[in-house]
Amino acid sequence: MASVPYPFTAVVGMSDMRLSLLLNAISPAIGGVLVRGEKGTAKSTIVRGLTALMPDVPVVTGCRFSCDPAAPDPACPDGPHEAGGSEERPARMVELPVGASEDRLVGALDIERALSEGVKAFEPGLLADAHRGILYVDEVNLLHDHLVDLLLDAAAMGASYVEREGVSVRHAARFLLVGTMNPEEGELRPQLLDRFGLTVEVAASREPDQRVEVVRRRLDYDADPEGFAARWAAEEGELRERIAAARALLPDVVLGDAVLRQIAAVCAGFEVDGMRADIVMARTAGALAAWAGRTEVREEDVRQAALLALPHRRRRNPFDAPGLDEDKLDQILEEFGADDDPEPDPEPDGGPEDGPDGPGGGQPPQDGDGGTDGPQSQDAQAPHDQTPHDQPQLPEQPQAPEPAPADPKAHSQNAEEEAPGGGEKAAVAAGDPFRTRRLDVPGLGEGADGRRSRARTAHGRTTGARRPQGTLTKLHLAATVQAAAPHQVARGRSGPGLVVRRDDLREAVREGREGNLVLFVVDASGSMAARKRMSAVKGAVLSLLLDAYQRRDKIGMITFRKAEAELALPPTSSVEAGAARLESLPTGGRTPLAAGLLKAHEVLRVERLRDASRRPLLVVVTDGRSTGGPDPLARTSRAARLLGAEGVASVVVDCEAGPVRLGLARELARDLQGTAVTLDELRADSVSALVRDVRGQGTHHTTRRAA
Repeated sequence: MASVPYPFTAVVGMSDMRLSLLLNAISPAIGGVLVRGEKGTAKSTIVRGLTALMPDVPVVTGCRFSCDPAAPDPACPDGPHEAGGSEERPARMVELPVGASEDRLVGALDIERALSEGVKAFEPGLLADAHRGILYVDEVNLLHDHLVDLLLDAAAMGASYVEREGVSVRHAARFLLVGTMNPEEGELRPQLLDRFGLTVEVAASREPDQRVEVVRRRLDYDADPEGFAARWAAEEGELRERIAAARALLPDVVLGDAVLRQIAAVCAGFEVDGMRADIVMARTAGALAAWAGRTEVREEDVRQAALLALPHRRRRNPFDAPGLDEDKLDQILEEFGADDDPEPDPEPDGGPEDGPDGPGGGQPPQDGDGGTDGPQSQDAQAPHDQTPHDQPQLPEQPQAPEPAPADPKAHSQNAEEEAPGGGEKAAVAAGDPFRTRRLDVPGLGEGADGRRSRARTAHGRTTGARRPQGTLTKLHLAATVQAAAPHQVARGRSGPGLVVRRDDLREAVREGREGNLVLFVVDASGSMAARKRMSAVKGAVLSLLLDAYQRRDKIGMITFRKAEAELALPPTSSVEAGAARLESLPTGGRTPLAAGLLKAHEVLRVERLRDASRRPLLVVVTDGRSTGGPDPLARTSRAARLLGAEGVASVVVDCEAGPVRLGLARELARDLQGTAVTLDELRADSVSALVRDVRGQGTHHTTRRAA
């Protein structure tokens, strides 16, 4: 790996991401950047390049927590610090691995020494290393929830707290937080999205000339990193000076009442929750003005700030696509615009007129400006389709379909649609989602932290104690005292303190909830193809997808129709992908239910090898009919009993409609050794004070409607 980082100014395109990073470098109080986009778009390369542009950091000599000599942290674990003894070092970029432990993130406290010697022996974590630098989290959406909570709490408070059974350590932790994620792997929860100051969408250019330039520069860098960096040294130096000048100017930037009114009107107009958006927009607009060399904020700064700070805050549910209606934004800005616009200030040297800057002088110097190693500005400029509002987006939540015209044949068990050669029906939009009852996997698991089924987890209520397995992190104090008490005389205890040895330590056993693999098997055959009926079925599946999102599950989807079953969505954390597959799902043809169940058996077998600790929950959405081939009902029954014998927790969502019902879905549930619920019974408010547990083995429970 090359020791010389790839120059920030040599990156082709990605203007929105570069601008967001530069604004946070000018004003770290903005709160960091979340970069959403496809893999292979130089996200980490740009962040590493920014580190080289940051000014050197003065630190107290020998302090592991990078205290500022001008204002050392009075609570620093390495303090108190005496005057003098300072040095300067380059700003750090610390990377947080997806698989990091809590102790690696916040630091580890030696509980044994704390109890037996009264010493706070603390080993700093990554938050301490990142203090006054950059903390980079690749694939932040794949971090465990409790790590994300700790990370964002530290970013918001500027400090990290480590608590171990009444023994606590605090240290400063102020850093520029940069997170990257691929939306295909799943979304962050809305409340966590809101903790990032800005967000940008990135995608590789579709312009051949620009892609050629990317490859050319990368090959040149790999062949001679030092020589490549030297060719961009002048541009790097100019940008470093401009960042320093903007930092120095920022305290003098004025946010007038008219500008603050515009910011408040924009946030209210887009119905964002809370006040964090207003504050972030104000800070971003101020940084944009300082970046342009001005001391007053203008309307164009407010507009650019809104495009960076609001797209991830206006989502109403996980399936809403991030983005902003620019026409609405312009309308609000015009309505609440200032009466008198200030006269333009003369731009300083190296200001916006020296490069193809966007509105308000917000854009960083583009590739090739004054350089000797790149194409002219028209080739190096990021294409128009890389702005946040034009990025490929997640599917919008489908709207409820218009009522279909009355059809007396719709209630005749759909005989025509089950006939051989029945035509394929176009995809029907899903009905409105609703809150579903919780469906649990029975027993006690040990899977990844989540919110569905009972499991032994690192967080939750304490249910017992055991000897430590590895590093002790959750001390069970009562059990430790109980283990040490009988040996005090033999150990020569003479004072009031308790003599504790390593063998006495006990860690707490905690019970919380885990995330599961929810595998949907959806009947898309002709028997389900009546428009109103399929709309209701899709609405139910969409509701279950929302529930899986909130409970931090992985999901997969199998559909069956015509003569075969298809794995429409391999198991993934991206619930949005499941909603997209559901929206475009066509219907029609025969009902190969047995094939759908056998496909589910195959998928679960493979997933069990990949992640044995994540327990599955099988959700079969069907009316129970089975057609095609010899003796289809018998084959379906055998396939269901195969899954039931392996202990797969199952629930059958009974979609049978019409005045005459055959009860085939409930028979299927019995073969699966699972539970059957109707579409109405799936709603959380349909049965008062009743939570259904899915039984993976043994007993089939009959559902009763509340009177």
